[in-house]
Amino acid sequence: MISHSALDWKPLLPLMLTALSLGAGVLALAWLKMESRLSLRQRLGVVSAVTLFLCFDLILFGAYTRLSDSGLGCPDWPGCYGHGSPWGAGAAIDEAQAVMPTGPVTLKKAWIEMIHRYAAMTVGLLILAMCVVSWWQLYRHRVAAVTPPEQDLDLNEAWSTARWSTLTLCWVVVQGLFGALTVSSRLYPAIVSLHLLGGMMLLTLLSIQTFKLQGTTSRSWLTRLGRVQSGPGQALSAARGWWGVLGLGLLLLWIQMALGAWVSTNYAVLACQTFPLCQAQWWPEMNFAQGFEIWRPLGLSADGGAIDFAALTAIHVVHRLGAACVLLGLSWVAWQLHRQGRVTLSRSLVLLLALQILSGVSNVVLEWPLLGALLHVGGAAALVLCLTWGGLLAPRAVVCEA
Repeated sequence: MISHSALDWKPLLPLMLTALSLGAGVLALAWLKMESRLSLRQRLGVVSAVTLFLCFDLILFGAYTRLSDSGLGCPDWPGCYGHGSPWGAGAAIDEAQAVMPTGPVTLKKAWIEMIHRYAAMTVGLLILAMCVVSWWQLYRHRVAAVTPPEQDLDLNEAWSTARWSTLTLCWVVVQGLFGALTVSSRLYPAIVSLHLLGGMMLLTLLSIQTFKLQGTTSRSWLTRLGRVQSGPGQALSAARGWWGVLGLGLLLLWIQMALGAWVSTNYAVLACQTFPLCQAQWWPEMNFAQGFEIWRPLGLSADGGAIDFAALTAIHVVHRLGAACVLLGLSWVAWQLHRQGRVTLSRSLVLLLALQILSGVSNVVLEWPLLGALLHVGGAAALVLCLTWGGLLAPRAVVCEA
């Protein structure tokens, strides 16, 4: 079998050219679809929304890459056996597949892994472009003292947009490093889990950027999502507890996503194949200490031995218990939102919770169908967006009602 270093920078240039072509294509398409009367700030908002959509898709495709066992389809980074695509790595892939026909390296898995990397680099390039444009906007305001009326962005907003775009760019670089560590560590569960959570954080940052660029307009669907369907007095009174309600919801959600990532990266979903019982018991044999050893290779314990099935069971059961807490907590959040007049946001939260319950149970009783697993990841990402936008919309909705 051809050996290869886990990190090989030779294909970096062709990969960058590929990402540049894809990113330029997305930007050109988005720009051509925009109305000519849009200001630069509005155009930047459209690009931000497109990047947010692509990031959401990237999270789903990353889940598909993991669930299809394609995470090591190309066992080096950032290319594939030192090439920019699986086409150039055909000989190495064939040799690896000949040694292990059902192993981690096949031509199909290599393409899945590389498409994921192409998409990630494209999203990174779009974020870089937004950052450059944001700072150029700020330059026009602060240094060149040019403030075109159609720009519709004051100095404080320009500073805020530039700061958030820079933070997002820094975070996407961190995500790229986690992607490299995922390959070089050979899928350590801790690294893969952090990579998944990092994707959710990137989604959060992009959602904040999108809101700041287009969530203030009266025609924006973001504004309609957070509209208060009550009188001014009730809205102002309810606003006092808004951040506490949304903060609790986000805290519960992020803890549960961390537990879910740990289940997925340890392949512990099928440790319990019935619901609500697990292995025909309410409390089966479990090894919590081994199950939650953080730094260890995939399938092994920290001392190098094979991980116990009881440890996988513990991982699964803790995620179930966490799901029950999140269901109760977010149901209470939805009820509070409804009481405060945020009916659309409340209903969206309830529908997403229902989706999570159905997709989570289907992963168990239907033996982890790929579609159910992807819906479960997508539902978690949608909940992140729902609660994040809810928090951002609160003060603006109150001001509008007053």
